[in-house]
Amino acid sequence: MADTAASAWGRDTAPDGTGFIRAGSGAPVLLIHGVGMSASIWQPQIEMMKDSHDLIAIDMLGHGASPLPPENAELRDFADQAIRLLDHLGLDSVSVVGHSMGALIAQEIALRAPSRVSSVVCLNAVFRRPPAQAQAVRERAAALGRHRDRSAIAATIARWFGEPIPADLAGAAATARAALESVDAQGYARTYRLFARADAEHGDRLAGLSQPALFMTGSEDRNSTPAMSAAMARLAPNGQCLVLSGEKHMMTIASPEKVTQHINTFLENPTHAASAGIDPAFDVTEFRRALGSFLTGVTIVTTIGAEGEPRGFTANSFTSVSLEPPLVLVCIAKKALGHSAFSTSRGFAINILSESQKTESGIFASKAVDKFAAVAWQPGQTGNPLIDGSVAVFDCGMEQLVDAGDHSILIGRVRDFSHNGAQPLGYCRGAYVTPGLSQEALAAAPPETEVGAILENEGRVLFFETADGFHELPAGRGLGTPGDARSLKGRLAARAIDAQLGFLFAVWDDAADPSRTHVYYRGTVDGPYSDDRRVRLVDIEHIAGLKIADPAVRSMLDRYARERAEDQFGVYVGNEVEGEVRPLAKPAPAAALHSGHR
Repeated sequence: MADTAASAWGRDTAPDGTGFIRAGSGAPVLLIHGVGMSASIWQPQIEMMKDSHDLIAIDMLGHGASPLPPENAELRDFADQAIRLLDHLGLDSVSVVGHSMGALIAQEIALRAPSRVSSVVCLNAVFRRPPAQAQAVRERAAALGRHRDRSAIAATIARWFGEPIPADLAGAAATARAALESVDAQGYARTYRLFARADAEHGDRLAGLSQPALFMTGSEDRNSTPAMSAAMARLAPNGQCLVLSGEKHMMTIASPEKVTQHINTFLENPTHAASAGIDPAFDVTEFRRALGSFLTGVTIVTTIGAEGEPRGFTANSFTSVSLEPPLVLVCIAKKALGHSAFSTSRGFAINILSESQKTESGIFASKAVDKFAAVAWQPGQTGNPLIDGSVAVFDCGMEQLVDAGDHSILIGRVRDFSHNGAQPLGYCRGAYVTPGLSQEALAAAPPETEVGAILENEGRVLFFETADGFHELPAGRGLGTPGDARSLKGRLAARAIDAQLGFLFAVWDDAADPSRTHVYYRGTVDGPYSDDRRVRLVDIEHIAGLKIADPAVRSMLDRYARERAEDQFGVYVGNEVEGEVRPLAKPAPAAALHSGHR
């Protein structure tokens, strides 16, 4: 064993000249830095982990206090150095955490000496670089000499932290620059030449990486990309991939708290999936809202209970599964009152509701005692209740019951079905949607109706700027066609703007001319690709400062900003002086409708 004094926060040297830092107590963890750094770069992790782990940070060959690697070094030279250090310290097995080049060494150790490694964390690891990137790295390696080039160091810092360096990363950038300026130039060059060609070293060997392995990188790392980490995690039998949003290559020192938290979580339970429970702040309410962004149809699922009584619940968790054989599925919450009846049934029917069946949907989403007394229905081929007036019905036998978290998945084999041409009832963001109604209304509108749109792109709204500095929303006479220059679609097409119209947002009449109607939709736009500089995307929070001539449009935009912030949109009906905002419909019981709780 090494002298126990080395376990204090300080440096030591192994018999072969390897420099290292050892600190803390607990489960042993070997830390391996990247090219141009040293063991000291792990100081943030050592400070945060030393109370629960025995941390050994090694100076790789050619770095810190360690001797130079061979002229034509291989990964095994660096792996052997680390294994000699473990032998010196009397450590039979460790977890290995490596960054960049250190991640390649960590993999090499785990593959060469699997009994010595209990788990692996590969931070910002490279893997099978694309040709252009591989060529750029090889060219940088070939240009290295016996003296460090300050311009090359500056270029490296710019790749890692950005140019100019953000103020909040100035300290981390200074730490990295100091390490690059102090590293032995010859040691750096020999190691970097290996790093430039070792990215595919483990391509055919990762299938033999039996230890739990976490491949973690930053979403903004252009050198060690998320795709690389995902590919390695896929090849390793027990691999997991984790991408940290907004982080770059030097995330270990740029965001040490975040990175170290994820390292600790993995080391505490390395067999647990990285995506499960790794974020303690997972917001279930926001998750439900995100799921609610998916526009779905609305169904009533029915069956016959054990006493011969009809049972049913409202759900939008319905999808087709297979054509041959004909399979569909629907989900029901385990805490739903009808869960027992449905999970033990021989079959069920799925009734897809029409726009005129919002009342029926509400009844079956409620706790009403006798839901079927309020609807007309007939028994289907298998005896399951089929609700009159549905757009389509699928009468199913139970094919499979699948346990899925707090829900059960009912997979049904369709025995019989029917459908008609009625408009289906939609559901999105806690409210019913009737798309057919708005389409029909617009088609029947007078030709002089002004049709416009609030088109959004990533928090920005599309405007046309006039010659006198005012801003207008895209609008025209009628919806029209791309060839009709006066229509909305024609005005957009003239500027090569690719827009998608969504829900109706406002309808009002001119107070001065009641025969003239304005209809505005919400929608999205991919971006103004026109050379016309008068086409602008304006951040929503900056709209209030724009010059807008029409006070009715100004009022509509103020409402849009408010309702977007609340994620609850309605439809304004009236004139530019007075009117009311009507919700898309009376919000349905969101939990019941989304998940099938009743």
